[in-house]
Amino acid sequence: MNTLFKSVFTVTVLTLMSLSMLTRAETVAPQAVDQVDIQKYAGKWYEISHLPMYFQRKCVSDISAQYGVNADQTMSVLNSCRIANGEMISSEGVAYPQNKGNSKLKVSFLPPSLRWIPFTKGHYWVLRVDPEYKVALVGGPSNKYLWILSREPQLDEATYRSYLETAKHYGYDVTKLIKLPH
Repeated sequence: MNTLFKSVFTVTVLTLMSLSMLTRAETVAPQAVDQVDIQKYAGKWYEISHLPMYFQRKCVSDISAQYGVNADQTMSVLNSCRIANGEMISSEGVAYPQNKGNSKLKVSFLPPSLRWIPFTKGHYWVLRVDPEYKVALVGGPSNKYLWILSREPQLDEATYRSYLETAKHYGYDVTKLIKLPH
């Protein structure tokens, strides 16, 4: 009986280790898409879900982002959300392209006079965007931040699940995503 228990235990442990290694092997580091047409990307996006983050801690609903293209090819950013007392709050920033394809940006929400300070810009990588620019997955080189965005306030479940699979492939813990109403 003792030998049988040891054999079953060993097989179980080896199976779990193999499954764990297989799961890790299926994930890769986040990769931005090759190219983003910033003219098509500009406009209003509704946040469908996000990983918890300090800057969105007060938001309870109606999270959106409005992007515009500036003359210098940076992008204006206006993030808005509703807080618990019903008030809409917003934050203005600018996104600076980091690659020729405009799929990797650095974003700053500091006042314009302070945006020169090093290490004050966050990564904003477009990890996936559909050909019609109706749905986007945004993150960065780490798995710290993640957003699923849509041109409409609601996203059908099949499309949402497809974008979750892409996020999982990049190693994001999608069980921590927060979905707030619009």
